[in-house]
Amino acid sequence: MPVAKGTSLDPARTRSGILDLAGPILYQRGLDGVGIAELCATVGASKETLYRHFGSKDGLIEAVLQARSDRTIRWIRSAAGAAGPDPAARLTAVFDALGTWYEEPDFRGCALLNAAAQHHHAEPARTIVARHLDRYLELFTDIATDAGVADPDRVGRQLLILLEGATVVADQRGLGRAAAEDALAAALPLLAG
Repeated sequence: MPVAKGTSLDPARTRSGILDLAGPILYQRGLDGVGIAELCATVGASKETLYRHFGSKDGLIEAVLQARSDRTIRWIRSAAGAAGPDPAARLTAVFDALGTWYEEPDFRGCALLNAAAQHHHAEPARTIVARHLDRYLELFTDIATDAGVADPDRVGRQLLILLEGATVVADQRGLGRAAAEDALAAALPLLAG
């Protein structure tokens, strides 16, 4: 990123700026849909700067995916937490938040699952996606446990399947909020046992 003469370098700010600018283009065009030269031009950094901060394009992709996962999980947990202690209200808040996301004009599905599909079984996408799904699963298992269901681990998995299915259908079928509403309608009875 260009730095005015006399300005001190801040590596953390440079790294963060690159991530903020690279994330959207990788999401829109796919991991292989943009070359390193175009990425550098988009983020306003030289190849040397990019390699110094990330080691390679794969290193940048790993950092972008991890940042996206962290941001998404914080957002979903925040939505659930703001709904209070009632498990059904927390679950409803999660799917309401997803419905809002599905309506965004630049929505293209889950960036992490898109990366996994594009680089099936390749590292680092596989590991990051597995951790991402585990974090969702933890939230859903906690909600199921709080609801007092007989098998919270199984219900947590079922809720994860509904979330990811809704995300894929919202993207591929263009259903927007309706996909989240349909998934929620299937999810709420799971909490009732």
